[in-house]
Amino acid sequence: MKVVYQMHVFMIGGTGLLGSEAARQFIDRGDTVKTLALPPLPAGAPIPPEMEIVFANYLEKSDEEIAEMMKGCDTFVFAAGVDERVEFPAPVYEAYRKYNIEPVRRLLTIAKAAGVKHAVILGSYFSYFAKEFPDMALTKKHPYIRSRIEQEEVALSFAEDGTMDVAVLELPYIFGTQPGRKPVWVILIEQLNGMKPCTMYPKGGTTMVTVRQVGQVILGAADKAKGGVCIPVGYYNMTWNDFLRIVHAAMDKPKRHIFNIHKPSFQLFGLHMRKQYKDKGIESGIDPVGLADIMCMNTFIDPKFCKEYGVTDDDIKSAIFDSVKLSVDAFRGSQNLIGMRGE
Repeated sequence: MKVVYQMHVFMIGGTGLLGSEAARQFIDRGDTVKTLALPPLPAGAPIPPEMEIVFANYLEKSDEEIAEMMKGCDTFVFAAGVDERVEFPAPVYEAYRKYNIEPVRRLLTIAKAAGVKHAVILGSYFSYFAKEFPDMALTKKHPYIRSRIEQEEVALSFAEDGTMDVAVLELPYIFGTQPGRKPVWVILIEQLNGMKPCTMYPKGGTTMVTVRQVGQVILGAADKAKGGVCIPVGYYNMTWNDFLRIVHAAMDKPKRHIFNIHKPSFQLFGLHMRKQYKDKGIESGIDPVGLADIMCMNTFIDPKFCKEYGVTDDDIKSAIFDSVKLSVDAFRGSQNLIGMRGE
């Protein structure tokens, strides 16, 4: 008779798009999950009823309160934080330190003291490319990418004595929806609606996954990661042109023309964006001029890395289509949706 080990999972952000999917998959296989999460719950969101939810801002909880919640748990998942699309005043790095770096240091310190043996941190695929292409100097040009590298270094430092396995997931573009929650892709819809009569985009491409696949790699990392590891996550590699054809179809503009702009033109647009940020008192986590280097290349990742952790095929085209459809509704204000928050 095969004995199935039951994990006891504590999660930050278990009601969000990615956290709730991972929670569902943990629970479906017989694990227990409890989470600290911000209210309210999105209307209609498929939050697993078996998950124990404490509605609170973890940044406002004491170490002792969090340690008490972690008691009896052997696995910790950090599914919170902010990405480069959230705007902050200068210096933006301090915001990333507050929401992405120091929480990992603090929470892993508490987790290790509480006896947690497995930790999974949701990071960014920008870290992968910063390490793969050091000549691009991505950490020097982009505060957000530098912060994600620092987040990785902090996380992996907790695996050094062998008492806790730590995996950082270097996550790419993610597609899928959570009913009642505003997708991050509303920004793309805003950009495309400002381009008339055609879509102007560079010739590069990117890797991507679905929400279900993120849930799979979270579980796989919790099960299989040993020591301290960074896992590059990417399953479907797609050019911007192929991606935009799906986006246009979801926007009911299937015949919209795509005009590929060259890097110098993108850089000129980046100079304009720099001025806009400055006028707004905002510092961008991704320098808009330096972004041209990234957008004009194929930021592809071999799916073999995440396949090792149990990620399987999914319908990426439907996931993109559904994400864009909901983003269009959010852009038009035809649905009452909760925005994504990192803290």
